Amino acid sequence: MRRMLPAAALAVVVTGLWAPLGCGSHGGGNQSPRDASLPEMLTSRFCGNCHTDHYDDWSGSMHAYAADDPVFLAMNKRGQRETNGQLGNFCVNCHAPMFVRQNPGKNMGQALADGQAVPEELKGVTCYFCHSIESVNPAHNNGLVNLASDLVMRGEIRDPVPSDFHKSTYSTLQDRDSLDSSTMCGSCHDIVTPMIGGAGGAHLERTFCEWNKAGFNVAGANTCASKCHMTQSNTKRSIAPKVPSAPPRFFHQHDFPAVDVALDPSFLSTHPKAAQGPQTVQTTLNAGVLRGALCVTALGGIRVVIDDFGLGHQWPSGAAQDRRLWAEVIAYSGTDPTPVYKSGVVADRMPVTSDNDADLWLLRDDMLDSQSKPVTMFWQAVTSSGNELPAPQFKPSVFSTVATHIGRSFPKDGSPVSKPFDRVTLRMRLQPIGLDVLDDLVQSGDLDASVVASVPRPFDVTLLPESPATPMLEWKSGEKSAYGTFKDPDNSLATCVGSIGLDPSAPSPPQSGVTCKP
Repeated sequence: MRRMLPAAALAVVVTGLWAPLGCGSHGGGNQSPRDASLPEMLTSRFCGNCHTDHYDDWSGSMHAYAADDPVFLAMNKRGQRETNGQLGNFCVNCHAPMFVRQNPGKNMGQALADGQAVPEELKGVTCYFCHSIESVNPAHNNGLVNLASDLVMRGEIRDPVPSDFHKSTYSTLQDRDSLDSSTMCGSCHDIVTPMIGGAGGAHLERTFCEWNKAGFNVAGANTCASKCHMTQSNTKRSIAPKVPSAPPRFFHQHDFPAVDVALDPSFLSTHPKAAQGPQTVQTTLNAGVLRGALCVTALGGIRVVIDDFGLGHQWPSGAAQDRRLWAEVIAYSGTDPTPVYKSGVVADRMPVTSDNDADLWLLRDDMLDSQSKPVTMFWQAVTSSGNELPAPQFKPSVFSTVATHIGRSFPKDGSPVSKPFDRVTLRMRLQPIGLDVLDDLVQSGDLDASVVASVPRPFDVTLLPESPATPMLEWKSGEKSAYGTFKDPDNSLATCVGSIGLDPSAPSPPQSGVTCKP
């Protein structure tokens, strides 16, 4: 049975304990002469006494921010109201798992909506939560993650040095090089909506399933952490400097970079690394996650081809119903700065869907009700349907990617641009969360309008892994094509600029839409 304390008592116990505690090591066996208490272990700041770099990374991460996120709070509040509390712990299970586990049998989602604060030591995806997991049933919604009750911290180190604060042991679940570690990530990054009334059962977030379907779940492939979300240092160094006998280890970053950014001004002001979020996201997007080509046909048509080359899942992924990834295509004639054709040109502070753009290529999920009509909030959905980039696949017995590119004509119907042009530019642009989603929450009274002002301008996704600082592709008439010429789908010759190694003339694989079912 887990050792639990009421939140009020826990806060009293924790108060005053923020002082340097046993970071030393001792001889003999993996037994601590001073077993830490549960309240101490729950408090991530205590972990920072000895694991300073790990804590510094985590404290500015989206895991630390998860329960402070005003969008999470707004959606939970609205969801509890619109479902009469039946949404329950659905959101909080992953955004503040220890808040739920320290209050068994209670609707902490409703408590949060009613104004109850999450105690500091229970906020977010904490050190204790991740490093206490002893088993995972690969299912959904963090419902079948079992925490150990022995206060032994689990990690990737096979020969942990005994400390004066807690016991430690090795576990494949926390070893970034073990396939098991991805099942731990998947417990929250694979979400099925709850059955409420006539809605529910939609496989809303499928990142873990996408990783599995992509063929990465084999020895030697990439786990969630091994190459993407927990970068390893190149050399070994001290990772617990206050433990004198600790040998040098490889350091694994705990900032979990992806595309989300913090929007809460108070969190940003107190967590400098979180304030660097936009820079981190842009660095991530410059790391070659996509490849692409911009092609122009002899008949005057434009075609864009993109390929999910550097990722282990579809893209966008995660909360793909809220993400906005789109193509900005602009054609010019001569030196005239006024475009003769444009699509996807969106002002920085405007929702991407605000303009009546018939040719807009927007990659995202749509949430649908029982009549296959779009809905805006996840508790209204019974299914989802997306047009995201498919995850990379692998040839049988050969660890090399199979082309998974998709293409789109501009204009959308494949006809030529109505006016002559001699220059075209392409940018793939990304908003981690659509401004239309935030505006909807503001209009319902659940989100403060000031939060929208914290949203960064759209990010540019480089399509040139060989030149990551170049966010834009530009085609000019008369310049040599990167790929020679080939027949485009309109049966005219096309010339292209784009990424090395991408063959825009190859047929795209059939788009399977939603490949993962709950």
